[in-house]
Amino acid sequence: MKIKVNQLANAIRFLSIDAVQKANSGHPGMPMGMADVVTVLFKFHLRFNPKNPSWVNRDRFILSAGHGSMLLYSLLYLTGYEKVKLADIKNFRQLNSICAGHPEYINNSGIETTTGPLGQGLANAVGMAIASENYKKKFGSKIINNKTYVLASDGDLMEGISHESMSLAGHLKLKNLIVFFDNNKISIDGSTSLSVSDDYKKRFESYGWSFIEINGHKEKQINEAIKKAHKSNKPTIISCKTIIGYGSPNKSGKSSSHGSPLGDEEVDLVRKKLKWSYPPFNIPEEILSEWRQIGEKGETLEKNWLNELNKSKKEIKENFNYINNTIFRDKLNDLIVSEKEKYFRDKAPMATRQCSMKVIETLNGLLPNLIGGSADLSGSNNTKASNSVILNSKNYGGNYIHFGVREHGMAAVMNGIALYHNLIPFGGTFLIFSDYCKPSIRLSALMGIRVIYIFSHDSIGLGEDGPTHQPIEQLAGLRAIPNLNVFRPADMNETLECWEASLNNEKGPSAIILSRQKLNYVSKLPNEKNKCLKGAYEINITSHDHKVTIVASGSEVDLALATQELLKEANVESKVVSMPCQELFDQQDEEYKNKILENDNLIVSIEAGVINCWYKYLKKSDLAIGINEFGKSAPFKEVYEEMNLTSNKIASIIQNKLRK
Repeated sequence: MKIKVNQLANAIRFLSIDAVQKANSGHPGMPMGMADVVTVLFKFHLRFNPKNPSWVNRDRFILSAGHGSMLLYSLLYLTGYEKVKLADIKNFRQLNSICAGHPEYINNSGIETTTGPLGQGLANAVGMAIASENYKKKFGSKIINNKTYVLASDGDLMEGISHESMSLAGHLKLKNLIVFFDNNKISIDGSTSLSVSDDYKKRFESYGWSFIEINGHKEKQINEAIKKAHKSNKPTIISCKTIIGYGSPNKSGKSSSHGSPLGDEEVDLVRKKLKWSYPPFNIPEEILSEWRQIGEKGETLEKNWLNELNKSKKEIKENFNYINNTIFRDKLNDLIVSEKEKYFRDKAPMATRQCSMKVIETLNGLLPNLIGGSADLSGSNNTKASNSVILNSKNYGGNYIHFGVREHGMAAVMNGIALYHNLIPFGGTFLIFSDYCKPSIRLSALMGIRVIYIFSHDSIGLGEDGPTHQPIEQLAGLRAIPNLNVFRPADMNETLECWEASLNNEKGPSAIILSRQKLNYVSKLPNEKNKCLKGAYEINITSHDHKVTIVASGSEVDLALATQELLKEANVESKVVSMPCQELFDQQDEEYKNKILENDNLIVSIEAGVINCWYKYLKKSDLAIGINEFGKSAPFKEVYEEMNLTSNKIASIIQNKLRK
């Protein structure tokens, strides 16, 4: 018996309907509407292997419209992915189920990325498409020829990040990127005409995309559109005119099927309408068998690919194995130690943004999987080194991307690059603009992926640009994100160590916060051990009988040392602690933390930003010195003076405190 596409699609529809109904929560309308499109894609076009979800040359399928997560979970179960079982689907949206309310990235599961915040999956897919082209350039089109497919909703395309990421994709001519637009004209509030009157064809063609319109319920049109997209020399968007809640007699084409269960009575009516006479969660054997055969084709695809890799040129095989299997940790440590010794010899004052550029220049020679970029601030962030090679439509093999003024898109694209396969992305902008990146930073932290954010111009020290560009609350905001390491190095030595710590952290992202202004070299010795890995360490002690501990980060470490000198002249002994990473310090044992921040000392924190993230280290009798107002436009030394962040002022405050 030949199983028709609409029967296969109905398996997706009813798994989705039944799971949402059982959970009494979810979005059934989109899976019902787009089931035909994804069935044609998976049956006839998508290259994937459920037995090895991490196969490097698989096609990527991204559900950017993450609210319709049951569409993805149904596909993964039906095609035979081991991590998604029928019991998980029955447990949709329940505690600890892999079938969460929106797809959450789990390595080797078939869930390629975490989606839900609209537009993010679309931008992640741009990153994956860039990474694919980069790999293809390195290893050849016989080894890497995968495509990236995205299912996006009208909400994805309303979000501003869609403009940023799709504009970049068109500029880079990412012909391996194909987007299915679920053009059902329904949003939660009702018809999309309430808020949108875009001419989609003109919009996407202006980006440099191919645009195809089809009926999303016609198998032949879907199939032909995908074939046409494969031949395009541009990224392609396929506008699929669909009916949300397809098959529902009373709720199809209406917002009532968007974000709520259909209800038991309506579910029964859908079963009658689509001639699905099976109980909830029951997929007929012949339909499930057909779906499993679709999945099993991937084993042959990967086997043939492995044969192609094995018979490729020795140089390609060696290069592939080097990038994908080499552990760089020891070589990286040796390089960092050597660099620390080199810069210790002259101890030249440098802005930490300049320090970071020198680190990147050195790393480019060691790490072939490092890909950087900047949001149109390469010369200011110092993310582009002299040996960086531009990645563009004429050379996908480069290691540096000009993202343009697209901070939001850049951060999400970096997530996609990191998710592709063993690439390490970094990208730069001013710290003040980390707010534009925040949704994507949060998702990289949630997914636990290695992404490195470079934020320069880190304080009022940027001076003349004034309060619009002087970050005050941004450090505290970043530190509030779970699983994000926020580094603020004080000199070249610490910058090297913070980069090493970030590169070796494979379980989450890092933010390296850098100064615009020159800073004195403050480290005492270029220790072989990475002190920044402890989060905080003693940098100078005037006497072991000290009663004051001054703790600071970044540019304020030098200020703390200058304050210490004044206190010494006044016969006040003190210790200065550099705390480049609060998150790593908080992970240390109590013995170490008590050694660094002695309880019987007056502890004084200094940082040119809001002080609330320092209170966890302070007693009521301690001092938090910082800034709880917006900055000023003036040369940076004058701004520090205006904000009372000078060694004279701080030393006076400490002495007054000790007299009480």
